[in-house]
Amino acid sequence: MKIAVCIKQVVTREWQLRVNDSKTWIRDQDASFELNEPDAYALEEALRLKEKHSGEVVVCSAGPARASSVLREALARGADRAIHVEADALASADAFAVADALAAALRDEKFDLVLTGLQSDDQGFGQVGVVLAEKLGMPHATIIMEVKAEEGGLRVKRELEGGWFQWMTLPLPALLTIQSGINQLRYATLKGIMAAKKKEIRKVTPSAAASPAQKMLAIHFPEKGKKTQMLPGSPAEAAKALVQKLREDARVIQ
Repeated sequence: MKIAVCIKQVVTREWQLRVNDSKTWIRDQDASFELNEPDAYALEEALRLKEKHSGEVVVCSAGPARASSVLREALARGADRAIHVEADALASADAFAVADALAAALRDEKFDLVLTGLQSDDQGFGQVGVVLAEKLGMPHATIIMEVKAEEGGLRVKRELEGGWFQWMTLPLPALLTIQSGINQLRYATLKGIMAAKKKEIRKVTPSAAASPAQKMLAIHFPEKGKKTQMLPGSPAEAAKALVQKLREDARVIQ
Protein backbone atom coordinates (compact mmCIF):
# COMPACT_ATOMS: atom_id res chain seq x y z
CA MET A 1 0.00 0.00 0.00
CA LYS A 2 1.39 3.37 -1.03
CA ILE A 3 0.38 5.98 1.54
CA ALA A 4 0.83 9.75 1.55
CA VAL A 5 0.60 11.71 4.80
CA CYS A 6 0.13 15.49 4.64
CA ILE A 7 1.72 17.24 7.60
CA LYS A 8 2.03 20.86 8.67
CA GLN A 9 4.48 22.86 10.73
CA VAL A 10 2.76 25.04 13.34
CA VAL A 11 3.87 27.31 16.16
CA THR A 12 4.39 25.43 19.43
CA ARG A 13 1.52 25.70 21.85
CA GLU A 14 3.74 27.10 24.60
CA TRP A 15 4.95 30.05 22.54
CA GLN A 16 3.54 33.46 23.44
CA LEU A 17 1.68 34.56 20.31
CA ARG A 18 2.35 38.00 18.85
CA VAL A 19 0.55 39.69 15.96
CA ASN A 20 2.68 40.93 13.05
CA ASP A 21 2.89 44.57 12.01
CA SER A 22 0.21 44.25 9.31
CA LYS A 23 -2.20 42.60 11.80
CA THR A 24 -2.92 39.78 9.32
CA TRP A 25 -1.00 36.89 10.90
CA ILE A 26 1.19 36.05 13.83
CA ARG A 27 4.77 37.24 14.12
CA ASP A 28 6.80 34.08 13.60
CA GLN A 29 10.37 35.38 13.15
CA ASP A 30 11.36 34.41 16.69
CA ALA A 31 8.82 31.62 17.23
CA SER A 32 9.47 27.95 17.86
CA PHE A 33 7.71 25.38 15.71
CA GLU A 34 6.52 21.78 15.92
CA LEU A 35 4.64 19.09 14.01
CA ASN A 36 0.89 19.70 13.99
CA GLU A 37 -0.50 17.25 16.56
CA PRO A 38 -3.43 15.83 14.51
CA ASP A 39 -0.98 15.20 11.64
CA ALA A 40 1.23 13.21 14.01
CA TYR A 41 -1.66 10.80 14.58
CA ALA A 42 -2.18 10.52 10.81
CA LEU A 43 1.50 9.67 10.38
CA GLU A 44 1.33 7.04 13.12
CA GLU A 45 -1.71 5.42 11.51
CA ALA A 46 0.10 5.30 8.16
CA LEU A 47 3.13 3.64 9.76
CA ARG A 48 0.92 1.03 11.41
CA LEU A 49 -0.83 0.26 8.13
CA LYS A 50 2.55 -0.14 6.47
CA GLU A 51 3.70 -2.55 9.19
CA LYS A 52 0.56 -4.67 8.72
CA HIS A 53 0.27 -4.61 4.95
CA SER A 54 3.75 -3.51 3.75
CA GLY A 55 4.25 -0.66 1.30
CA GLU A 56 5.60 2.89 1.44
CA VAL A 57 4.84 5.97 3.55
CA VAL A 58 5.56 9.37 1.98
CA VAL A 59 5.13 12.58 3.97
CA CYS A 60 4.31 15.85 2.22
CA SER A 61 4.26 19.38 3.56
CA ALA A 62 3.39 22.72 1.94
CA GLY A 63 5.18 25.62 3.60
CA PRO A 64 8.35 27.73 3.82
CA ALA A 65 11.88 26.34 4.01
CA ARG A 66 11.67 25.89 7.79
CA ALA A 67 8.96 23.23 7.31
CA SER A 68 11.72 20.77 6.34
CA SER A 69 12.31 20.20 10.07
CA VAL A 70 8.93 18.48 10.55
CA LEU A 71 9.58 16.40 7.43
CA ARG A 72 12.88 15.24 8.97
CA GLU A 73 11.04 14.42 12.17
CA ALA A 74 8.49 12.34 10.24
CA LEU A 75 11.31 10.52 8.43
CA ALA A 76 12.94 9.80 11.79
CA ARG A 77 9.70 8.26 13.03
CA GLY A 78 9.65 5.85 10.11
CA ALA A 79 8.42 7.51 6.91
CA ASP A 80 10.32 6.41 3.79
CA ARG A 81 10.70 9.71 1.93
CA ALA A 82 9.31 13.23 1.82
CA ILE A 83 7.98 15.87 -0.56
CA HIS A 84 8.31 19.56 0.33
CA VAL A 85 6.18 22.05 -1.60
CA GLU A 86 8.24 25.07 -0.70
CA ALA A 87 6.85 28.61 -0.78
CA ASP A 88 6.81 31.29 1.91
CA ALA A 89 3.23 32.29 1.05
CA LEU A 90 1.97 28.84 2.06
CA ALA A 91 2.78 29.51 5.73
CA SER A 92 -0.49 31.41 6.19
CA ALA A 93 -2.39 30.39 3.04
CA ASP A 94 -6.01 29.27 3.22
CA ALA A 95 -7.20 25.68 2.78
CA PHE A 96 -7.83 26.04 -0.95
CA ALA A 97 -4.33 27.31 -1.75
CA VAL A 98 -2.68 24.66 0.44
CA ALA A 99 -4.81 21.85 -0.99
CA ASP A 100 -4.05 23.00 -4.53
CA ALA A 101 -0.29 22.95 -3.82
CA LEU A 102 -0.48 19.51 -2.21
CA ALA A 103 -2.63 18.08 -4.99
CA ALA A 104 -0.14 19.16 -7.66
CA ALA A 105 2.68 17.43 -5.76
CA LEU A 106 0.76 14.21 -5.05
CA ARG A 107 -1.27 13.67 -8.21
CA ASP A 108 1.38 11.93 -10.34
CA GLU A 109 2.46 9.64 -7.48
CA LYS A 110 -0.78 7.60 -7.71
CA PHE A 111 -1.17 6.96 -3.99
CA ASP A 112 -3.53 4.27 -2.72
CA LEU A 113 -4.32 6.22 0.43
CA VAL A 114 -3.86 9.83 1.52
CA LEU A 115 -4.07 10.72 5.22
CA THR A 116 -4.26 14.14 6.83
CA GLY A 117 -4.87 15.31 10.37
CA LEU A 118 -8.42 16.40 11.12
CA GLN A 119 -7.38 20.06 11.39
CA SER A 120 -4.39 22.29 12.05
CA ASP A 121 -3.57 23.77 15.43
CA ASP A 122 -3.22 27.29 13.99
CA GLN A 123 -6.17 27.94 11.66
CA GLY A 124 -8.25 24.92 12.66
CA PHE A 125 -10.76 24.99 9.79
CA GLY A 126 -10.50 21.27 9.03
CA GLN A 127 -10.86 21.89 5.28
CA VAL A 128 -7.53 20.98 3.66
CA GLY A 129 -8.27 17.25 3.67
CA VAL A 130 -11.71 17.44 2.09
CA VAL A 131 -10.68 20.03 -0.51
CA LEU A 132 -7.61 17.93 -1.36
CA ALA A 133 -9.82 14.85 -1.84
CA GLU A 134 -11.96 16.79 -4.30
CA LYS A 135 -8.94 18.01 -6.25
CA LEU A 136 -7.50 14.47 -6.42
CA GLY A 137 -10.87 12.98 -7.35
CA MET A 138 -10.85 10.61 -4.35
CA PRO A 139 -13.68 9.48 -2.08
CA HIS A 140 -13.06 10.66 1.46
CA ALA A 141 -14.20 10.25 5.05
CA THR A 142 -13.55 12.56 8.00
CA ILE A 143 -12.99 12.32 11.77
CA ILE A 144 -11.65 8.78 11.52
CA MET A 145 -11.12 6.80 14.73
CA GLU A 146 -10.19 3.39 13.28
CA VAL A 147 -8.93 2.10 9.92
CA LYS A 148 -9.12 -1.48 8.66
CA ALA A 149 -7.73 -2.40 5.25
CA GLU A 150 -9.89 -4.95 3.43
CA GLU A 151 -9.76 -6.56 0.03
CA GLY A 152 -10.02 -3.73 -2.49
CA GLY A 153 -10.86 -1.03 0.02
CA LEU A 154 -11.13 0.24 3.57
CA ARG A 155 -13.51 -0.08 6.49
CA VAL A 156 -13.34 2.98 8.73
CA LYS A 157 -14.96 4.21 11.93
CA ARG A 158 -16.11 7.83 12.04
CA GLU A 159 -16.78 9.86 15.16
CA LEU A 160 -20.13 11.62 15.11
CA GLU A 161 -21.79 14.00 17.54
CA GLY A 162 -23.28 12.98 20.86
CA GLY A 163 -21.01 9.98 21.40
CA TRP A 164 -22.18 8.16 18.24
CA PHE A 165 -19.94 6.40 15.72
CA GLN A 166 -20.43 5.32 12.12
CA TRP A 167 -18.78 2.45 10.23
CA MET A 168 -18.44 2.85 6.47
CA THR A 169 -16.52 1.31 3.58
CA LEU A 170 -14.55 3.11 0.88
CA PRO A 171 -12.84 1.92 -2.29
CA LEU A 172 -9.20 2.72 -2.92
CA PRO A 173 -7.70 5.16 -3.65
CA ALA A 174 -9.22 7.25 -0.86
CA LEU A 175 -8.47 10.09 1.54
CA LEU A 176 -9.08 10.09 5.30
CA THR A 177 -8.80 12.86 7.88
CA ILE A 178 -7.60 11.36 11.16
CA GLN A 179 -8.90 12.30 14.60
CA SER A 180 -6.39 12.93 17.39
CA GLY A 181 -6.19 10.07 19.88
CA ILE A 182 -6.78 7.30 17.31
CA ASN A 183 -3.54 5.64 18.40
CA GLN A 184 -0.52 6.01 20.66
CA LEU A 185 2.24 8.05 19.09
CA ARG A 186 5.74 6.69 18.70
CA TYR A 187 8.82 8.86 19.07
CA ALA A 188 11.90 8.98 16.94
CA THR A 189 14.73 6.74 18.08
CA LEU A 190 18.41 7.61 17.76
CA LYS A 191 18.64 5.03 14.97
CA GLY A 192 15.67 6.64 13.22
CA ILE A 193 17.16 10.12 13.54
CA MET A 194 20.43 8.95 11.99
CA ALA A 195 18.60 7.12 9.19
CA ALA A 196 16.46 10.19 8.42
CA LYS A 197 19.56 12.14 7.36
CA LYS A 198 19.97 9.82 4.38
CA LYS A 199 16.33 9.77 3.29
CA GLU A 200 15.13 11.83 0.35
CA ILE A 201 13.27 15.12 0.68
CA ARG A 202 12.16 16.13 -2.81
CA LYS A 203 11.55 19.86 -3.13
CA VAL A 204 8.74 21.06 -5.35
CA THR A 205 8.07 24.66 -6.33
CA PRO A 206 4.37 25.38 -6.87
CA SER A 207 3.84 26.44 -10.48
CA ALA A 208 1.28 29.10 -9.67
CA ALA A 209 -0.44 30.01 -6.44
CA ALA A 210 -4.14 29.19 -6.39
CA SER A 211 -6.50 32.09 -5.89
CA PRO A 212 -7.40 32.16 -2.19
CA ALA A 213 -11.05 31.61 -1.39
CA GLN A 214 -10.81 33.80 1.69
CA LYS A 215 -8.81 36.78 2.81
CA MET A 216 -7.68 37.50 6.35
CA LEU A 217 -8.37 41.17 6.96
CA ALA A 218 -7.15 41.42 10.54
CA ILE A 219 -6.54 39.34 13.63
CA HIS A 220 -6.41 40.37 17.26
CA PHE A 221 -6.35 38.88 20.71
CA PRO A 222 -9.68 38.62 22.56
CA GLU A 223 -10.22 41.54 24.88
CA LYS A 224 -10.44 40.66 28.54
CA GLY A 225 -13.02 42.45 30.59
CA LYS A 226 -15.67 42.09 33.25
CA LYS A 227 -19.25 43.24 32.94
CA THR A 228 -21.87 42.92 35.60
CA GLN A 229 -25.52 43.60 34.93
CA MET A 230 -27.94 44.02 37.82
CA LEU A 231 -31.50 42.77 37.38
CA PRO A 232 -33.94 44.99 39.29
CA GLY A 233 -37.25 43.99 40.80
CA SER A 234 -38.41 41.26 43.11
CA PRO A 235 -36.67 37.85 43.19
CA ALA A 236 -39.40 36.41 40.98
CA GLU A 237 -39.09 39.27 38.48
CA ALA A 238 -35.29 39.02 38.48
CA ALA A 239 -35.47 35.26 37.93
CA LYS A 240 -37.86 35.74 35.01
CA ALA A 241 -35.58 38.38 33.46
CA LEU A 242 -32.52 36.12 33.94
CA VAL A 243 -34.21 33.20 32.18
CA GLN A 244 -35.17 35.50 29.31
CA LYS A 245 -31.59 36.74 28.90
CA LEU A 246 -30.17 33.21 29.06
CA ARG A 247 -32.64 32.14 26.38
CA GLU A 248 -32.59 35.14 24.03
CA ASP A 249 -29.18 36.78 24.55
CA ALA A 250 -26.81 34.03 25.68
CA ARG A 251 -28.88 31.26 24.03
CA VAL A 252 -27.68 28.66 26.51
CA ILE A 253 -31.19 27.37 27.25
CA GLN A 254 -34.24 26.80 25.08
